[in-house]
Amino acid sequence: MGQSLSEPETSKQSAFCQNDYYKVGSSCMQGWRMHMEDSHTHILSLPDDPGTSFFAVYDGHGGAKVAEYAGKHLHKYITRRPEYGSDVKHALQHGFLDLDEAMLNNEALREQMSGSTAVVVLVKDNRLYCANAGDSRAIACVDGHLDVLSFDHKPTNEKERERISSAGGYVEYNRVNGYLALSRALGDFGLKRNTEILPSEQMVTAYPDVEEREVSESWDFLVIACDGIWDVLSSQAVLEFVQAEIAQGIYPQQICENLMMRCLAPDCQMGGIGGDNMTVIVVCFLHGQPYEELVNRCKEGIAKRQARSKKRRSHSNRSHESEAEEQTARSHSSLTPASEETGKPGNGRLEDDSSGSESERSEEVQASLLASSKSNMNKQVAEDALSSNGEQAAEIPSTSEQTTAMKSGENVNLKQKQDLPDSNIDSAEDTSEEIDLK
Repeated sequence: MGQSLSEPETSKQSAFCQNDYYKVGSSCMQGWRMHMEDSHTHILSLPDDPGTSFFAVYDGHGGAKVAEYAGKHLHKYITRRPEYGSDVKHALQHGFLDLDEAMLNNEALREQMSGSTAVVVLVKDNRLYCANAGDSRAIACVDGHLDVLSFDHKPTNEKERERISSAGGYVEYNRVNGYLALSRALGDFGLKRNTEILPSEQMVTAYPDVEEREVSESWDFLVIACDGIWDVLSSQAVLEFVQAEIAQGIYPQQICENLMMRCLAPDCQMGGIGGDNMTVIVVCFLHGQPYEELVNRCKEGIAKRQARSKKRRSHSNRSHESEAEEQTARSHSSLTPASEETGKPGNGRLEDDSSGSESERSEEVQASLLASSKSNMNKQVAEDALSSNGEQAAEIPSTSEQTTAMKSGENVNLKQKQDLPDSNIDSAEDTSEEIDLK
């Protein structure tokens, strides 16, 4: 992150402009950094191409010289390209390279170790072009939804790493040659010295990616900002923040200030997050209507998003409830006897359950207990009869009684009963008590 102030510098430079098509606000803040190195531009109608609008943010590093120069001149190099009238994308790409070459030939700039990102939005004839070199970013809100207009250029990206390697560089600590944390930039001429390759092929290049969009009345606003914002909040979070501010009727320049304060770190010990310079441009599309119309559109967009979110939560809850019910049903199905499910013993049992259903096993146990009860009753009658004749009460039962007892699987001899485990004795006593009650 570099050196930081003991307290952040929160004074802001804000600006505002408007015509029938746009209401634009911008603001920048030094924050915790020792110096302000950002620059920005918003032009509602280009001098060289009236009716065309130009918005740009430049995030300087190592000094402010390159960012300041780009802020004053980049749009001129773009509109002066011979193909500008027929191929705006090509003009943007080569306009970036022309500016970079001009700075390289400028004695006051070429020895500078500084550089700058550049993210540009140009709107011409309802066609939007976004050119980006570096990790500043532009997003759009279209009918309440996010549209990301640029993509960050980091050395860790596969495409960027391949170009760096082909140009003779390397990536270390997520930086180009262990030094620069982004892989495309204006300036940084110390990383553009391979004379055998084109400017667009250098390990750090000013050659931008360009995205194109058709602008319709469904477009609500743009947010263009340096990485001091995007390092703290996601693109979607920034969209929702700005949308909520517009819905309250707040003007764009105040929204920019509020967004920067939202992203400012409370102290300088947060690993650089929220401690950078911050610059924001908010471009509101009016489409020839009063600002209040956009305010109402943003209110509707928030209401729709909340409704979608509520619907997703409701659907998610129903899905969880359905899954819980299905799991409960499966659990009951695995535990409930087949006879209870169908009323017919044996239905629904597992294929490997050769011992029969629960109801069948229950009937077998009941039959065994009944036979045991009858045997005990016969034994008691025999003992009473023998006692009345003066014979010993512990006489062994008759052969027929032994046969009956063996068939029922029960031992009725008192001496044998004493040898049984306690659990079987308890079972026999329970059976006897049940017979007495009957």
